[in-house]
Amino acid sequence: MHAEGLLVRGGELKIKEMEVQCYLFVLLGSTLFVDKSRDRIRPAINLFLKDHRRLADYAWGAGALDYLYRQLGVATRAGSKGLCGCLTLLQAWIYEYFPLFRPSQLPQSPDAPRASSWISPRLPGGDEARQRLVRYRQLLDELSADDVTWTPYGRDGHTDIPRSLYTGPIRFSDIAEGYDPSRCLRQFGYRQIIPAAMTVPHDQYRPASGSSYIVFWDPWVNQLWDNVAARRLELDFASRPCEQPSEIVEEYVDWFLTRSHPRITHPTDEEPQPRPLLVHQVSYDFLLLFQI
Repeated sequence: MHAEGLLVRGGELKIKEMEVQCYLFVLLGSTLFVDKSRDRIRPAINLFLKDHRRLADYAWGAGALDYLYRQLGVATRAGSKGLCGCLTLLQAWIYEYFPLFRPSQLPQSPDAPRASSWISPRLPGGDEARQRLVRYRQLLDELSADDVTWTPYGRDGHTDIPRSLYTGPIRFSDIAEGYDPSRCLRQFGYRQIIPAAMTVPHDQYRPASGSSYIVFWDPWVNQLWDNVAARRLELDFASRPCEQPSEIVEEYVDWFLTRSHPRITHPTDEEPQPRPLLVHQVSYDFLLLFQI
């Protein structure tokens, strides 16, 4: 963000600064930090906009990811309806990793945002929407390792963005959510191992309605995000490069099946119990989306 170019020097400087601040407030609230209110924006965003000279110092991408993680958690509550957060980020992530769900794509220059290349599909309604939902669930239950693009950004993407190997809670304002790259090593071109236990909240309140979703972290956890370099996962120490894109250690299968839900479709009395898939037949990263 280059707010400096939007400011004019002169007697109206203060007014122009306020205009820029209001513009960015609306922009961020309607793109990165969207909620379900339709016409309201989180006031906490404004705390980061008071000094336009510091806008480039903030990790807006990490903040958007943290906020999206929290909203995915809220969406798992039984009484919660809909999903908010930066859904453009979520959709682009799905398109990159899961070719079965990709829409048409336009050619673009290497410098253009990757998400801008996807052509938004037509949104169905009524019975067509319900049929598509059933079909998507079926496709997810039938996913195999060959249906996943494990390294859409290349095997060395983490060398260009070292911060992607940070391990620990990521934080935006009053929200903190866990982030652990050791749980998705195949995205970095490394064999998946059984990950170590994550740093977990001290306490949490997650009611069925999702309206009062609160997570409490110990104060020392805030220091982890302030020292990203010291919390970087060393890939060569944790594992080794994959010989096959979906490679895992043998013990990972049992570990995964005792901690996850391999299928989305719930069996009914009329429908026989589906046979569980082995972990190498399932996209672990996509299943994480439904566990947060």
